[in-house]
Amino acid sequence: MAILPILCFPDPRLHKVAQPVTVVDERIQALVADMLATMYDAQGIGLAATQVDAHERVVVIDVSEERDQPMTLINPEILWASEDKQVGDEGCLSVPGIYDGVERSTSVRIRALDEKGQSREIEAEGLLAICIQHEMDHLMGKVFVEYLSPLKRNRIKTKLLKQQKQDR
Repeated sequence: MAILPILCFPDPRLHKVAQPVTVVDERIQALVADMLATMYDAQGIGLAATQVDAHERVVVIDVSEERDQPMTLINPEILWASEDKQVGDEGCLSVPGIYDGVERSTSVRIRALDEKGQSREIEAEGLLAICIQHEMDHLMGKVFVEYLSPLKRNRIKTKLLKQQKQDR
C-alpha cells in the first residue's frame, strides 16, 4: 500500500468527471488499498479517487470512531435522497484547514459495488450520508467550496495558493 499525493484546490484536475469502473480487478483493489492508506494517513473520513488524480468512480469512507470500518463504493449512485436537509460544517482533504457550512440531504440510499465487485444498497444518515454526498460530488468534479459564495471561494483559493507557494 502506498500513500498517494492528494490534489489541493484549486488544482484543475479536481474538476475532472470520473469514469465508471468497468471491472473490479486487482488494479482497482490496489487503488482502493492505497486510497484507504492515504485517507487514514491524512486523518480523513472519506476520499474520492479524483482527489488522488485517478479519475474513476471509486470512493473510500470510514466514519467510525475507531477507524476500523472502511467502506468502499465503486460506481456509487444515489437512489433516493431525503427532502429533509441540514447545513453542517464540512472540511476536505483537498481543501486543508478550511471548514464551512454546506446544505445536504440528511439521509440517502445508494447503490454501489464493494471492493470485491458485489453490488449492494446502503441506507445512510447523519455523518455517513453527508460524507457519501461530499465524496460523490468529487466524482462529478465538484469541490465543496463551490457551494459557497464566490467571495468566500476566492478568499479560500487565494489563501491556499499562497500556502502552496510557501510550502514549495
